[in-house]
Amino acid sequence: MTGTAVTAGRAREWIRKITGFRLGQFSMYPPRPLRLPPHYEAQPRGDKCPSISIVTPVFNQASYIEQTVASVLGQNYPALQYIVMDGGSTDGTAEKLYAIRDRLSHLHSGPDDGQTAAINAGMRYATGDILAWLNGDDIVLPGTLDYVSTYFENHPDVDVVYGHRIIIDENGQDIGRWVLPTHSDSVLDWADFIPQETLYWRRSIWRKIGEHLDDSFQFAMDWDFLLRLRDAGARFARVPRYLGGFRSHSRQKTLAEMPTTGLQEIARIHQRTLGHIPGRMERAWRLAPYIARHAVLQRADRLFGLY
Repeated sequence: MTGTAVTAGRAREWIRKITGFRLGQFSMYPPRPLRLPPHYEAQPRGDKCPSISIVTPVFNQASYIEQTVASVLGQNYPALQYIVMDGGSTDGTAEKLYAIRDRLSHLHSGPDDGQTAAINAGMRYATGDILAWLNGDDIVLPGTLDYVSTYFENHPDVDVVYGHRIIIDENGQDIGRWVLPTHSDSVLDWADFIPQETLYWRRSIWRKIGEHLDDSFQFAMDWDFLLRLRDAGARFARVPRYLGGFRSHSRQKTLAEMPTTGLQEIARIHQRTLGHIPGRMERAWRLAPYIARHAVLQRADRLFGLY
């Protein structure tokens, strides 16, 4: 490595330390117990709260599926419909799910055509006023469903809600946090920084886009989904709270498929939205204001524990 490269690398690390810049990183500090403030605990809800349907697509996630399911059922949300679609796992996932099938609204286990197809199949069972999907290795943070449903009730003009993200490791330990700026529709043309495990949307906007994900995408289906929501006129809100935990581990799809399917699908979306495939410098320039806002919020949260 040349002296210039070393200097540039040190400069980037110095900027990260000073600003708290972390967006895009999946490991930020040594593992520590996942702790949240007391106000994250759910408040009791009456019988008239909005119904929520969550679909979990899963395949060979025996190490994590029990934690994922527990994070959803542990919300104790009175109007929850929880649908789990197992793609025919062979590692013990299916057996763990069948052992608790009486606690699930619907369980299917058998071969499918991949994650996107599994989500679409699960959504066909969904009847909730509010919809979401949660991958089989991620978690919902305590009190999230109560918070999200209350937010939708209090903001009838909002169609889509998402929040900040906590990164967890194989053992459920806290290894990083993303604090996101307020929503920007224009940023979605350039990158998808919206944490999927924190995303919830109204059934009404789901109907506007045809009630399905585009199953020609197997990696960037969530980014494509967000763009379709935006183009259908959805109003987004980034709420000031950590809503979900994204699990970083050696077998996660995000890392495994990024160099191949991921890059191809990202290029496909850029070509569609921008009319060309941007280089790194162009993307960095366009995203700089958003990244700067993130850095300020990240630093403030580290210093003052705002969320």
